[in-house]
Amino acid sequence: MHILQFSFFLYCCSCCLLLLLVESKTCAKHQNPVNISIGVVIDESSRVGKEQRIAMELAVHDFSHCLNLVLHFKDSHGSSPRSAFAAIDLVNHIEVHAIIGTITLQEAASLSKLQTLKKSNIPIISTSSTPQEVLAPKMLSFIQMSTPITYQMQCIAAIVAHFRWRKVILIHEQRHNFSKSSRLITQLSNSLRFVGASVEHHFAFPRVSSLSNPKPLIEQELKKLKNSSVQVFVVAQSSLEFAVILFEEAKKLGMMEKGYAWIISDEISNLLDSVDLSVLHNMQGVIGLKTNYVDTGERFREFKSRFRRRYEEAYPTDEENSTPSIYSLRAYDAIWTISSALHNSETKIDSTTLVSHISSSNFEGISGKISFKNSLISNKPIFRIVNVMGKSYREVALWSIEFGFLRDLNIDLHREGRRLSSDDVTEELGSIYWPGNKQIVPKGWTIGSNEKPLRIGIPAKCIFKRFVNVTYDPGQNRTLISGFSIEVFEAAVKKLPYELHYVFVPYYGSYDELVVEVHNKRFDAAVGDIVITADRYMYAEFSQPYIESGLAMVVTVKPGLKESKFIALNAFTKKMWILLAVMSMSTGAVIWLSEYSAGNEQFTKTSFLELIGSVLWLSVTILSFSHREHIETSASKLVLAAWICIVFVVGASFTAVLSSMMTVPRLQPSILDIEYLRNTNAVVACDGNAFVDQYLIKDLHFKPGNVRKFYSVDDYPKAFESGDIKAAFFSAAHVKVFLAIYCKGYTTSGPSFKIGGLGSVFPKGSPLTIDISEAILKLTQSGRLNELENNILSFSNCPSSTTKADDMKLGDEPFSGLFQVLGGIIGVTTFIAIFRLVKMHWTSICNFLRKALLMSRIYMWTSFVLTECCSRFGLTLFRGNTVHPNVPRGEMEPNLAAIQLAVNHK
Repeated sequence: MHILQFSFFLYCCSCCLLLLLVESKTCAKHQNPVNISIGVVIDESSRVGKEQRIAMELAVHDFSHCLNLVLHFKDSHGSSPRSAFAAIDLVNHIEVHAIIGTITLQEAASLSKLQTLKKSNIPIISTSSTPQEVLAPKMLSFIQMSTPITYQMQCIAAIVAHFRWRKVILIHEQRHNFSKSSRLITQLSNSLRFVGASVEHHFAFPRVSSLSNPKPLIEQELKKLKNSSVQVFVVAQSSLEFAVILFEEAKKLGMMEKGYAWIISDEISNLLDSVDLSVLHNMQGVIGLKTNYVDTGERFREFKSRFRRRYEEAYPTDEENSTPSIYSLRAYDAIWTISSALHNSETKIDSTTLVSHISSSNFEGISGKISFKNSLISNKPIFRIVNVMGKSYREVALWSIEFGFLRDLNIDLHREGRRLSSDDVTEELGSIYWPGNKQIVPKGWTIGSNEKPLRIGIPAKCIFKRFVNVTYDPGQNRTLISGFSIEVFEAAVKKLPYELHYVFVPYYGSYDELVVEVHNKRFDAAVGDIVITADRYMYAEFSQPYIESGLAMVVTVKPGLKESKFIALNAFTKKMWILLAVMSMSTGAVIWLSEYSAGNEQFTKTSFLELIGSVLWLSVTILSFSHREHIETSASKLVLAAWICIVFVVGASFTAVLSSMMTVPRLQPSILDIEYLRNTNAVVACDGNAFVDQYLIKDLHFKPGNVRKFYSVDDYPKAFESGDIKAAFFSAAHVKVFLAIYCKGYTTSGPSFKIGGLGSVFPKGSPLTIDISEAILKLTQSGRLNELENNILSFSNCPSSTTKADDMKLGDEPFSGLFQVLGGIIGVTTFIAIFRLVKMHWTSICNFLRKALLMSRIYMWTSFVLTECCSRFGLTLFRGNTVHPNVPRGEMEPNLAAIQLAVNHK
């Protein structure tokens, strides 16, 4: 045991010596390390700047055993010019070997124009997000440590596309030349264009640090945004300080309520762990992009512990959480990148060599894999989609440029099968809580507003109130608008992917004039029972028809003559009459047979003709129960009882049907076609507010003097009764309503002329035309449109005025059950009667069978004898050789004993 312990001790000592030896060789070339100056340009007043300073100091300490790095901090105060001047001062006066900080590509390009920088080619490592673009050869010293903002814009576009938003508003803080040059807007616009969306407006706010009181300015601009039709806001390239004030003011203005959507870039989302509860309270329902990194390793946990301790020591007055963000991790890795490049330099340290070693870096940092391609970080980022809710936030999905939306953090990105399907994405992102603590996805934008809604004209003089009904309620002092067309439009609006603010405005002109008013921009749209015609298309566009239409003629009806001499036979169908006759004769025959088999003397055996007559007479007399014969057997009585029930039921039905046929008049149209109307110069009527009068004159060639316009549905019956008009023309939808109101005396006649259906009117080029049409199709497919039509128009409330007598005929279906019962009873009674007859005549039957058997034997014997005679004398009496070729010869020989026994018995 002691030997093992001693051996283990020697092994540990050997390992320690080996590590010391390797370390001494590794740092041998830096036995007398010189001071290497590193310039740092950050905004030390911001949370990001504070985190970066602490992280860089920790990195310098961790690498101090090989290199003596000296950090020279310059505070940019968030100003782009100050960043440039700070870099110039670091190069010209301190003569730093490299610069790290939030320096953009444009700021570095301005530095490259200085003679000093051209000679030294100082490497600049930027931790600021910039657009992804190819760097010019003269700017190869500029190395992008953070991920390009292009990926963020594509992730935002993917979210916008998933929720089918069409427009967004971009809000950003004016901090760098990049924002001033509109590159941020270009990147977002290009990404949104690929998903069918666009940037409606963009607002650039000044730096918060440059304003003494930024709240009034932010409040003023947010009030303008609140009146915008777009309700999806993207906040990018903004500091945490700006975001805190922005959402505080948005909360006060009610822009963090139902209907709004906010998306924040990773510059804000990455700092959500460090903000207090009051900030999160103002950001409830916000969606953010948070750069993904491994936060579960031992190395990160050790760094986090050291970082929090140093941060609390350096900034004891800060009330914010001291948890490190991705910015501190990148700053730490930036120092390690420079330190590793300096450490690997075999020759004298110069700018060109240092840039080359930095560009060839390849190691695993705290923030992820560190390697560069074309001076850009090579690894493509993964973003966590987070949703602010409660006292923190929760992760709802992941997104990467290669795979789109992903499910979990430990996903193998090289496996395509892990990619979320569209249903999975809907499930994951469908659990988001939006502003107002709602899970209902905001529609994203509106047309119109509460202050300035769309004006939608409706025909106030519609004669069919079931389509559009305008009434005034004096109690509420407002106009009430209802009807089928209104219900369809409101149901379609609910299907739109955005909010539509509108008011109905009654219009007291004609339908054609209403369409012209839409063309003249007095109305933004028109809704009602407006027929789509070619002439109206010259002024406006129409939605998908929500009800098909045609032009139909309504005329009065006249009584039809009862010309049938055998109208009573029309009470039942031919099949029913045949079935009654068959069942009546079957009942009579079975009763006669049953009584005869029981020995009833009134049912005696007579000649065949008398038997047939007796059975037929009994079949007729039992219909009225006037038969004279006395029924004795129980089976016959059961058959008769069943037949009596059927006779009563069928007789009552016959009487009812015949009464209806005699009393209900058979009606037919008084006029069959429009040729008669034109030839006789008959006066016809139509809706005075609609297009029908012009259609009758131009297309159907009626004389203008023969076309009368009515403006009330009650005028038509009066005109018909007085003979002022002979016919009225309506659209097909109106015809159904007219016949539903006036059930008796009117019917349609002649052909129906195909015209456009009923639709809504919009100005030419209006996006509402396509959207409303799509919504109407959805209503049609879901059955909602048919449901509204049945509930409101109620076409089937009135029976048809042209009911035919053939429709009243009764068939055998209503009586099939009774006939089946009677058939079963007849079958049982027939079996009983046959059994009785067989029993009564059993002896005669047996004798008959014996005679038949004897005759069969004699026939066989005679055939055998004749066949033998013919064969012996060579005569052929039959065409065949034998009478029974298949019967053995032995069976053909007569049984003389059997014959003798039969003769004796006889």
